[in-house]
Amino acid sequence: MAATPIVDIHTHVYPTTYLTLLRSRTEVPYLLDLPDKSAPPRLIILPSDDDPALPAHQRGRPIDSSYSSIKQKLNFMKIHAISTSVISLANPWLDFLSPEEGPQWAEKVNNELEDICSTNQNSLYAFATLPLSASSSRITGEIHRLTLLPHVRGIILGTTGLSQGLDDPALEPVWSALESAELLIFLHPHYGLPSSVYGPRASEYGHVLPLSLGFPMETTIAFTRMWLSGVFDRHPGLRVLIAHAGGTVPFLSGRITSCVQHERHFPENEGGGRGPKRGLKEVLRENVWLDAVVYSPTGVRAAIEVVGKDRVLFGTDHPFFPPLEEGKEEWMSVETNVQAVKEALGDDNHGVAKVLGGNAIELLELDVVGDG
Repeated sequence: MAATPIVDIHTHVYPTTYLTLLRSRTEVPYLLDLPDKSAPPRLIILPSDDDPALPAHQRGRPIDSSYSSIKQKLNFMKIHAISTSVISLANPWLDFLSPEEGPQWAEKVNNELEDICSTNQNSLYAFATLPLSASSSRITGEIHRLTLLPHVRGIILGTTGLSQGLDDPALEPVWSALESAELLIFLHPHYGLPSSVYGPRASEYGHVLPLSLGFPMETTIAFTRMWLSGVFDRHPGLRVLIAHAGGTVPFLSGRITSCVQHERHFPENEGGGRGPKRGLKEVLRENVWLDAVVYSPTGVRAAIEVVGKDRVLFGTDHPFFPPLEEGKEEWMSVETNVQAVKEALGDDNHGVAKVLGGNAIELLELDVVGDG
């Protein structure tokens, strides 16, 4: 019997349509082409990147061809023995567009993602993006349209929803549409935490603090607000894949539960406020999947402990965290994640195969070459 293929469910791309959109803008986010045409353009993704005091080549992040080239992504997959990838638009998605612009760009980007996947049968699938600045009817209309795109398996969603967070009552039609369409929600951070929490010396540490700590905490807070507001009570069929092994949800789930149990504001504890009816443990085991982009066996074990080994999925976060060594083909970030899965599960070869690919194949109903 052939080994279960490796499936990468956390891998990003900036398709041509999206780069065209960014190049058309002069406000954050936008793409800054440099006078030196041999140098990659800079993505000005956050207000802090748009500092006129800095030389243009030091602003934002460089966006070379690996962020948009499907040929390079397929080569990356070949080098690391990845059979299938589920690609998604990298942040900041379409959150910044006007209500009028959002739907047309969502359709363009999602159609291009579908075209990319359809020309690479069984190698690529996609998580689509939504026009979250638009009216709920336009958002749900795009959700319904996505069900007609054969390679779309879900949507990628930032932590702010319609700008007010994932406990926003205005998201109810969106949750209903996603539940009805049976599209997986890939919850992914972008906005981080207020820069003040990192202190006055933060710039000395590059992106270490916001990426290693800000992103996981942003994700944890967003998901917890979603649960506390009763989203999973009202939509028990909603399915959520949380990036970066759930942020800090696995480690803090017990503390979160204890705080709810002792919160007098909730009716069960004397108060008149509303709290979640379904327990966090139940929601994590029935509605949530976690990726394994956590770079340590300890993190993978924590993920497995809270959701089960059938609900943890391998990912690479390509094209982010490339090798620093010039010309090196193997990515340390990928090798670290693969090794973390293997160490976390030890002699459980079946469990390793499920996390590296089997779980994704089953959850997303993927037609994968070599699926044994």
